[in-house]
Amino acid sequence: MLYKFKSKAAGDLIMLEPNGRRVLEIIGKDAGPKGIILPEEMAAATAALDAAIAREEAEQQAAIDEAKAKGQVPPRFDGGVSLRQRAVPFLDMLKRCSAAKAEIVWGV
Repeated sequence: MLYKFKSKAAGDLIMLEPNGRRVLEIIGKDAGPKGIILPEEMAAATAALDAAIAREEAEQQAAIDEAKAKGQVPPRFDGGVSLRQRAVPFLDMLKRCSAAKAEIVWGV
């Protein structure tokens, strides 16, 4: 399944199901086949994504530091693609839509 996020204020954004589901869960939305993010929800959604990105990066850096301290090879994460890289287009869409007061929908 793909998630296709649409808005009148930004171009369409397509995400693979696992990535789209993760982003929606982070921002507190039901990851069902259809949904909407209202403009008044976008600031909280942006803050939640930013916090999740910071948390993931801190956890990964701690794991790398621990491995280096033990003389081990540092771990690789999620095939090298971070949450930040996956979420940047969605964050951009949230910011554009928030400024334009336009909702984001998927599955419609």
